[in-house]
Amino acid sequence: MLDKTGIAKRIAKEIKDGYYVNLGIGIPTLVANYIPENMDVVLQSENGLLGMGPFPFEGEEDPDVINAGKQTITMLPGSAIFDSAMSFGMIRAKKVNLTILGAMEVSENGDIANWKIPGKMVKGMGGAMDLVASAENIIVAMQHVNKAGESKLLPQCTLPLTGVRCVKKIVTELGVFDVLPEGGFKLLERAPGVSVEDIKKATAGKLIIAGEVPEIVI
Repeated sequence: MLDKTGIAKRIAKEIKDGYYVNLGIGIPTLVANYIPENMDVVLQSENGLLGMGPFPFEGEEDPDVINAGKQTITMLPGSAIFDSAMSFGMIRAKKVNLTILGAMEVSENGDIANWKIPGKMVKGMGGAMDLVASAENIIVAMQHVNKAGESKLLPQCTLPLTGVRCVKKIVTELGVFDVLPEGGFKLLERAPGVSVEDIKKATAGKLIIAGEVPEIVI
């Protein structure tokens, strides 16, 4: 199976030269560490930063330079800092080519739930609401099952939704999946050492398998 770093490395392969990319809180923030050096990519943090770099080394942190998850980050040459109104103007105007988000659940129709567990206090939905409403290309980085071993790739989400029919691709510790327009998770790649049967057992939603499924290469 992939660990969180492996998931981030695999998602980094989805990024293309010239992309503007928004990284959500959690596993997506790790993607910043694995952008190929010869690739011109601009990372956007919704709290008001364009040109985010990888995480700083220990002892080189600047507490005033943080991402949306309040983690210290670095800024690349040419980066810009601005207010959240400008940041969400970029997002709502569809200036971001790719959005990478974490999730608690994804349905086979591409619905996403990633902001609230009933009974637990949260401050609000936050920027995810705008991201899922505006982004045309959303990849989810998530664990395939919860702590109880229950699938998080479902026929329908059980948690309050953040967005409807918006997720295009999912990368978990078990594999890579396309969310098909007609519904269903199409298995594209499987993690090293993970069998198709393992993935079937861990997936509650409609799983589509066509031919041989290759292992993920990172």
